[in-house]
Amino acid sequence: MATAPPSPFVPQNRLLRALSPTTGPQVLCTLHPVALRLKETLITRDAPITAVYFPLDAVVSVVSTFADGSMREVATIGNEGLVGVPRFLQAGSMPFTAFVQVPGAALQMEAGLFDQTVQTVGSDFAAVLARYTQAWCTQLSQHAVCHGHHRVVQRCARWLLQTHDRVGRATFPLTQEFLAMMLGVRRPSVTIVARQLKQAGLIEYHHGVIHVLDRPGLEAASCECYGVISREMDRLLGPADTERLAGEAAPRS
Repeated sequence: MATAPPSPFVPQNRLLRALSPTTGPQVLCTLHPVALRLKETLITRDAPITAVYFPLDAVVSVVSTFADGSMREVATIGNEGLVGVPRFLQAGSMPFTAFVQVPGAALQMEAGLFDQTVQTVGSDFAAVLARYTQAWCTQLSQHAVCHGHHRVVQRCARWLLQTHDRVGRATFPLTQEFLAMMLGVRRPSVTIVARQLKQAGLIEYHHGVIHVLDRPGLEAASCECYGVISREMDRLLGPADTERLAGEAAPRS
């Protein structure tokens, strides 16, 4: 008989934390821990979704690939949710690729078992997944609005804040190549923006590693889209585990 992963896994993923005390253990016993590697592909464009993932401190990017081979981010998924929403919507596949942007831990469930679990463990699991899907749609819509309306430095600050939330630590790997893809700009623009944030004392950036120095300052530099996305996630899944970030990335005196 399958056993549930250790209980510390539950608070790390907000979707799982939102499940009721009855439903949570039933879902957890169908999951197993996995280590997600940098650039690992979890879902291939237009291919069947064979597994779903609940990130713990890994970050996954969902990207669209154009005819010339270039890629742009559609969404980012971390410890707030689920990689594989189309499977819940009975779509089976999606026209995007999902790959690991920040390596880390996740909980995995085979797709067929996921379908069965949604149907058998009770309405609470489906209801939480539906609320997360709404929050995910808000993120998709807000990202589109943000890309067309806000300056690159504001969008970069938003993206760094969201990543900080998801990994739960102030230091994480991030190459200029990835950041350019996420922001939809060329690498020289990323260099300029990173330099601006560094000179303002908000981050350190060296050899593909970001260190958030001043989170309140980064929030001030971000556009309002960060707040829109965060508030909707809080409303639908409950408040984030802010204790994990306490004491980190405090402004320097």
